[in-house]
Amino acid sequence: MPTTTSAKKSLRQSKKRALRNKLVKTEAKTLLKKSRKAIEAKTKETEKLVKQTIKKLDKAVQKGIVKKNTASRKKSRLMKKMNKGVK
Repeated sequence: MPTTTSAKKSLRQSKKRALRNKLVKTEAKTLLKKSRKAIEAKTKETEKLVKQTIKKLDKAVQKGIVKKNTASRKKSRLMKKMNKGVK
């Protein structure tokens, strides 16, 4: 446990940030899963879900939660699946 007041504050801040980061990551993962299922099921909302997922991944990159290349890879694979499913 931290003893100094600054160390205590730092611990509080890191816990808050970790929680916030976890929420963003889980939301992005959930959207990815929903998008994949929508692509496989060929629903009407597929395009909307994919756009929403890409937006969420871009926001996560902006905030520094997900690395740029990781998000790019996930977006690329998602778009590849979507384009393959459309044809």
